[in-house]
Amino acid sequence: MTTSHIRAARTAATTGRWVEELKANPSAWKIHWILRVAIAAEFIGHGAFGIMGKEAWLNYYAVMGIPPSAAWVLMPMTGVVDITLGLLVLVRPTRAPLAYMAFWGLFTALLRPLSGESWWEVVERSYNFGIPLALLLFHGLGTSRREWTERIRGVPRLTRKRARRFARAFRLIIGAFLIGHGAYGIFADKPILTQHYRSIGLTSLADDPQVVSQAVGWFEIALGVFVLVAAPTTGLLLFICAWKISTEMLYVTSGAYGAGFEVIERAGSYAAPLALICFLTILARETRAESRRAVLRVPRRNPPAASRRSSHGNEVATPIPTHRTLRVPPPPLGRTFPTSLATHRTAPDASVVPGYARPTGLY
Repeated sequence: MTTSHIRAARTAATTGRWVEELKANPSAWKIHWILRVAIAAEFIGHGAFGIMGKEAWLNYYAVMGIPPSAAWVLMPMTGVVDITLGLLVLVRPTRAPLAYMAFWGLFTALLRPLSGESWWEVVERSYNFGIPLALLLFHGLGTSRREWTERIRGVPRLTRKRARRFARAFRLIIGAFLIGHGAYGIFADKPILTQHYRSIGLTSLADDPQVVSQAVGWFEIALGVFVLVAAPTTGLLLFICAWKISTEMLYVTSGAYGAGFEVIERAGSYAAPLALICFLTILARETRAESRRAVLRVPRRNPPAASRRSSHGNEVATPIPTHRTLRVPPPPLGRTFPTSLATHRTAPDASVVPGYARPTGLY
């Protein structure tokens, strides 16, 4: 067998094993790929702004004491690192980069309020650090240095308890970015929202454009609170996904700088509702399976008992005996055994069943 044949056989075996795992645990594989693609898009979109250069980032570099002249030099380097990490998640996901991505997402979110912006920026960007952290916890923290650097293969089979925990975590992520985005228009008075709504003609519905921003903001806050306090349905989660895509597409309609990368960078907010749908599917499946196992574990009722009188006159419960093989002594010399009795081997025991007497006159 040639080397090409051996390589083809190994590829076929690997593909067959992967297909079997996919069929055995489809929802977990969906979660795995939804989060991987979302993380890659988030870091590639964010890195693109570093290569292009974004003036708003100067304030964030200033928090760390970096002057604008050095910040313009560091931006492309930051962008290259982000894009490399995004591609790495798609090609070879490992635990160590995922941990760094979760930290970097939280760090960049905290730079905004530290530079003078609203703290709602951190709340709205919950998906920036929540999605990488969720994928890391989904596959489990490594127990050795090798597990932190080797490629993640396969997906875990979630129990009902773990599926419920992840569902609550994703509800928290979804509720946070909805409430945070709604607070932009109510408490932060973010000017870019007015530009977005003006680009599609919503500001013409009211004399004051801020009224439209506040109305949309209250709607998003109510939607986020509902996700936090009530169990969201699949239809509601699909609506949230479509809503986030629509609102982020307003960067394109308003002609914002790097509008396409703004939409790509926020892929985590589109992926979170889809991942929650899969977690709820797993939770429902495991709940049904646990209910079936509980039914099978129910002990059978004891067989009915017969009653008899003891020597003291008290009534004592006696279990109904099971049939046992009747031991018949050999017949006396010169006598034969009746055929009917010889073939009857399941008669009840006379010593157990009250009122039963062994037939006489057979010998």
